[in-house]
Amino acid sequence: MNYRIFPPEEMIDVSINLPLSKSISNRALIINALADCALPLGNVAKCDDTDVMIAALSQQTAEVNIGAAGTAMRFLTAYFASSPGRTVTLDGSARMRQRPIKALVDALRVCGAKIEYVEAEGFPPLRIDGCELDGGEVSLPASISSQYISALLMVAPLMKNGLTLTLEGEITSRPYILMTLSMMNRWGVECEFEGNVINVPHSEYKSVSFDVEADWSAASYWYEISALSAGCIALKGLNQKSIQGDSCLMKYFEALGVDSQFDDGELSLMPTPEQLSHIELDLSEQPDIAQTIAVTCCLLRIPFRLTGLATLKIKETDRLEALKTELAKLSFDLKIEHDSVLVWDGGQHPVFEQPCIDTYDDHRMAMAFAPASLYIPGLIINNIEVVAKSYPDYWAHLAQAGFVCIDADIPLDEVAVDE
Repeated sequence: MNYRIFPPEEMIDVSINLPLSKSISNRALIINALADCALPLGNVAKCDDTDVMIAALSQQTAEVNIGAAGTAMRFLTAYFASSPGRTVTLDGSARMRQRPIKALVDALRVCGAKIEYVEAEGFPPLRIDGCELDGGEVSLPASISSQYISALLMVAPLMKNGLTLTLEGEITSRPYILMTLSMMNRWGVECEFEGNVINVPHSEYKSVSFDVEADWSAASYWYEISALSAGCIALKGLNQKSIQGDSCLMKYFEALGVDSQFDDGELSLMPTPEQLSHIELDLSEQPDIAQTIAVTCCLLRIPFRLTGLATLKIKETDRLEALKTELAKLSFDLKIEHDSVLVWDGGQHPVFEQPCIDTYDDHRMAMAFAPASLYIPGLIINNIEVVAKSYPDYWAHLAQAGFVCIDADIPLDEVAVDE
């Protein structure tokens, strides 16, 4: 289904119960499954990614299909490889079969894993014969997806010799690695992270109770709405001292004219006139908010240079190319440099038709572009179902804030937005 979106007719004044963090939830699900006599988890995120993980961990079939869930593919590869006596063929969507997993498979094989490629070398589907892993010393490029690193780390305590993991080069997405180590510590495994070396001892996870905090990535779209509008937005469930790297939103959006104030467990966003005339950010530690920042800056006419985005090419889609293509539909001429840098120098071109945004099976494309309807009433977002991956209530929450989302197949002359 496609939506035609119209902005609120009145000033926004809304309080939003944000979804729980899927990043924290998926780590909690894996670690809890690895713990003996695990306690039932408290609430976890309710979205496609966690539903897939829960289903995969609970079923005993030989065929496990995780669809488009990249986190589940990486985490479950390591989980099943370290599950003695379990043989699984792990598969996914057509796009998942194009997403590389060789670096993780190679590292697990060094630790003693028995994994074979069913079709193309280096890509899913995988045949995994679970066994007790030996562990030892492993090296990985520090610039690869942090999910490979986290997948290895979470199963490392079960390895006979523990794991010494050396990250070669400049580390990207460090906050996600720190999130994983923090959660492992919460379950009783103490690790050392010095320089580019992480040491995980052979040990056992303890059974603990755990609650998942709200998702800072989901908060980014409300920061965008605040930057593009006047009004007051309150966000519930966020942790001011979060282990999520995307909590940097408070600092980054201050430069885009949004003031953040925590009060009694609620975060209030208020627009301010304070905006920089040019933005340069290294997002190597927060790549998931690149789309939100790029769209916001373009609409505010703030030229930008976003670096550290190498991992965006292997996400649900090539997010760099997707951003360049879709922002061109809104008149903005972006450039991609070295497959890791996104630049807008202020260049624009005429647009003569109502923009229709493709989402590429990528939840973040849909959610980052929908607020553009504040400047482009009637903007169309294709395949709106993709938000179910991380934020199923997104469209309902937009409606709560006063946005009007209408089936794009309804002719404009039949649309009554004020009703």
